[in-house]
Amino acid sequence: MAADQASIQDSRRAASLTPLPDHRNVGTPWWQELWRSHAHITTPLRARGLECDIEFGLSAYIVRVSLPDDSYLIIGPPQEPSSERPPGDPEGWIATREHPDDPSLFEVLYDSAPSADPSAPQRPEARHGSSAQPLIEAIDHRLDQLGLLPHPVLPDGSPHVHPAQPTPPTQAQDIPGTPDRAPVYVYGDVLRALTDRLSGAESHGDAAALLHQILEPTDGLLAQLGEFFEAAGEKAKEAQEDDGFDLSYDLADAAAEIRNLADVLHVAEDRMRALTPLVPAPRLPSTPARAPSLAPRALPPAQPRHTR
Repeated sequence: MAADQASIQDSRRAASLTPLPDHRNVGTPWWQELWRSHAHITTPLRARGLECDIEFGLSAYIVRVSLPDDSYLIIGPPQEPSSERPPGDPEGWIATREHPDDPSLFEVLYDSAPSADPSAPQRPEARHGSSAQPLIEAIDHRLDQLGLLPHPVLPDGSPHVHPAQPTPPTQAQDIPGTPDRAPVYVYGDVLRALTDRLSGAESHGDAAALLHQILEPTDGLLAQLGEFFEAAGEKAKEAQEDDGFDLSYDLADAAAEIRNLADVLHVAEDRMRALTPLVPAPRLPSTPARAPSLAPRALPPAQPRHTR
């Protein structure tokens, strides 16, 4: 039990992401699809306290990142010549820093795009192509040098943030377990406790922070559950039996479905955080109950009397 409690206490806290941009396109399906396809860029930057948006550049969509000194980053694929690759998956990334009033601040922070001139020297990062991790690391390094990184980066590469401290999950009672009384389903119990905390969340922001634990694209529960089923499939193959291979295919399908679910629900955290809290209607002063007023029924018109 002590080991289980330690693992729970050592689990990564949900990072506090900056909010979605505030413009009319945010609620449209096409913009949400663009946002989802760039999530591997925007999510780590938002976790560092940076505001991001998606815009159209010269020939492709770009990520615009606002910085504390009113300068901004432009992150996107090469704009000329244009590429046929889908948004969010270019041949390489180019990240520049610019300032609307000071052209002298222009600098290239990162460029992994292949050169159109075979004779031109390639930048060292060109070998990374469309990989997002080296791009984020280069941005971290430069913004940290400039003092423009709102959330400093820890040695392990994760942003150092100060989220609200959630209450630790309660221990399950009367659950059958091993002789030392440790629960059998320790992982299910942790998720059950997370569900209870979500049900009792006092704000949509708190609920969004708990969703982040599930939906974070790298370390969230769904991402790790996909890895789990993929590893289980590889383990089944080790049997070198027909049924083992069949099982591995089923487990691989399960991993793919879980990852697809994570893609579909990626914006759920932001949508939860953006919900407006309900304001309860004011209570009216109580009045004594009265019997309903019964108005007399209208009598039918008198019928003319016939005389003989």
